Amino acid sequence: SQHELPLGLFFFYRLRILSIAPLKPKYSAAVVAEHQKHSTKMGIKSILLWRILPGITLSVAAFLGYLSQHELPLGLFFTIIIPLSKGVPPPQIFGHGKMKGTPEVPDDFLPQPRPKNELFVALPGSGDLMPQNGVGMCCRPTAYDDELVYRSTLWYLLLGGRHIDGAQLYLNSKAVGRGIREAMRRGVKREEIFLTTKIFPTHFGYESAMKVVQSELEDLGLDYIDLLLLHFPSSGPLRSPCSKEGKGPSQCRKETWQALSESVNKGLIRNVGVSNFVVKHIQELEAMPDVAPVANNQISFNPFVPEETMETVEYCHRQNITVTAYMPLGGLHQRELVYKKLDGLSTKIGKSVSQIMLRWAIQSGCAVIPGTGNPAHMSENLDVYDIELSDDEMKQINELKYDAKGFMNMDTSMLE
Repeated sequence: SQHELPLGLFFFYRLRILSIAPLKPKYSAAVVAEHQKHSTKMGIKSILLWRILPGITLSVAAFLGYLSQHELPLGLFFTIIIPLSKGVPPPQIFGHGKMKGTPEVPDDFLPQPRPKNELFVALPGSGDLMPQNGVGMCCRPTAYDDELVYRSTLWYLLLGGRHIDGAQLYLNSKAVGRGIREAMRRGVKREEIFLTTKIFPTHFGYESAMKVVQSELEDLGLDYIDLLLLHFPSSGPLRSPCSKEGKGPSQCRKETWQALSESVNKGLIRNVGVSNFVVKHIQELEAMPDVAPVANNQISFNPFVPEETMETVEYCHRQNITVTAYMPLGGLHQRELVYKKLDGLSTKIGKSVSQIMLRWAIQSGCAVIPGTGNPAHMSENLDVYDIELSDDEMKQINELKYDAKGFMNMDTSMLE
């Protein structure tokens, strides 16, 4: 550690030691064979210890160092890991616009009619109407390629959808904004578009939240945001400007809420809400004086969620807080069960299983934001307003939870 370059000194002596020729005394054939066998084992261990392990260590250190230079290290982590998990080169490293996926939008493609019998939920405070059917801009490889995000946003708005769900954490606000502005240029009215974004807890705090509002507006290239959510109650071990001042999670949430409420008064935000909050977190904000009401809670909601989540949804409904459901289909780990159990119902009513699950969530009083970059899937997802599930059919879907195994749900009740 006293050397100017300790790591360089380490590798210099490592190579010198490995290059020393071993002594070769004369031994019997049996001893030599045993020595060679032992040397082979030691050679493998040596390779693992001195070559592979240091390489892995240096790679991990370099990766963590790369992440730490970013304003949102966790967001950058997801933009790299999610594409890699699907075997796709991350655009963040290899460049945007190279990934296959969402097709180009033809230059002469103009806005199509909005869905017939479209449903909305009214947000408390502003009275704004949020479409109950939207598209999520997260958690798939195509959500991290700026060109495909632009195309996805544009396709969705031109196909008749109006509800776009994004977040600071997704690192794609510029591309989303570009898609919105192009849709507006082609004839979609800004007042019809409902845009949601979120502030991540690592940026909680009064001053920090104010900066995020400005940076999101600049990235989106818009005059106002329809709904801005606190993404999580807290960031756990990840620190925020607020927590670095020695303030606890509760105080940081309140300071952030105060900043967002003032941004509502300034006309920069239309509505404010939360995401992944349980009842105790919501009540904390409701108790604050002279602030904006909690307009929305975005949580994982489907037939498989635990009782605690159902209690949160019921509380929100009682308090006139709208609910947006992400993962309304239950996630990949429940797909086989859902398709098996609902195949007959799908045939009966002439809708896909995915459409049935979206309709179930909508009839449960929630908005839905299924994520896709496929225009055909967007059209299918929007085509759920012309059916209504009967009480028995709703019950059949509700009871899917009794056949589920190993459902994973994010539990934020343990967060302060």
